Amino acid sequence: MTPEPFQVDVPDGVLDDLHQRLHHTRWATDYGNDDWHYGVNGDWLRSLVAYWLTEYDWRAQEAAINAFPQFRVRLDGIPIHFIHVRGKGPSPLPLILTHGWPWTFWDFHAVIGPLSDPAAYGGDPADAFDVVVPSLPGFGFSTPLDIPGVNASRTANLWVQLMTEVLGYERFCAQGGDWGAIVTALMGHRHADRLIGIHLSFPALLGAGFRSVKREDYGPGEEEWYDRMQRRMLTTVSHLGVHNNDPQTLAYALNDSPAGLAAWLLERRRSWSDSGGGHPDQVFDRDFLLTTVMIYWVTQSIGTSMRYYIEHFSRPWEPDHDRQPAIEAPTGITVFPQELVLMPRSVAERHANLVHWTVQEAGGHFAPSEQPEALVADIRAMFRTLR
Repeated sequence: MTPEPFQVDVPDGVLDDLHQRLHHTRWATDYGNDDWHYGVNGDWLRSLVAYWLTEYDWRAQEAAINAFPQFRVRLDGIPIHFIHVRGKGPSPLPLILTHGWPWTFWDFHAVIGPLSDPAAYGGDPADAFDVVVPSLPGFGFSTPLDIPGVNASRTANLWVQLMTEVLGYERFCAQGGDWGAIVTALMGHRHADRLIGIHLSFPALLGAGFRSVKREDYGPGEEEWYDRMQRRMLTTVSHLGVHNNDPQTLAYALNDSPAGLAAWLLERRRSWSDSGGGHPDQVFDRDFLLTTVMIYWVTQSIGTSMRYYIEHFSRPWEPDHDRQPAIEAPTGITVFPQELVLMPRSVAERHANLVHWTVQEAGGHFAPSEQPEALVADIRAMFRTLR
């Protein structure tokens, strides 16, 4: 289980093949779709592909990724890729950051520096962390995955193994959004003795799904959250339907067409971010969007990333113990107003050992890439009390 240094180095042939596929995209007809009512707007996607072909520089993005120390290790037969940056401060806390779908590890790129070296970003060195950012199994460079049954529950165990047995941390902090929040919450339930605390940007309250809450559960200042959540969750129907039932069928198409892959991934960036109904590149830099797509493309990981859903939801969660709250580790939750799921604080207090709660002014589902400064500030604030 000794980690080996890793550098991203995509062969020229892969990039040449990509350019040929983009050049020969067979475009679907699109009309009456300026508001994206039918899905991704064709004019926007054509413009993105043109930028991809003529201006986007993968090698520059590759160099930016390789500026961080990266490693690979095989745990229980599963390849795991991760960034590991040592903190600069008097007593850095170990912190593992976990992404979701359609995120990648690169969603955290803007928070790694401020968390590991706060003084370099105008912060207090006492807030420093040793930052670990893995790619979920079957995502990005944690591939190829050829073992069935790998889901959030198994990942939670792998992350504890990574942090304790591989990296040598006796106890550590954890943070995550989307799938990363579920993985983090499971660690806070199952391995609370190993966790200094957990921080969630998505309210993964084990045993409390969004369908279980009622309008009357929401307290003062939360009155609009219930209706907003119902509207926001409508944007998840298509991908949940496919990913939970027959992801392999869609994988053949997306693994073959880079334009199709971009459409599937980036529609979610628009729908789930705090975009106000605009284009995805009104929230995210185009280079960042395309680097997200590229990580899925060059690793051919879209199929295994989508299987994460069916592997997880086909096995209902069963508690490892009956102690309450279910999430025993000290828990912090930051609420971004355009997140998909908005849970009442009262429910969070019943299901987690809630020690920190913040309601943000802006932001959606992709906290580290939408609102990196706000997320950094909240992570620092929560763990400052646990050092």
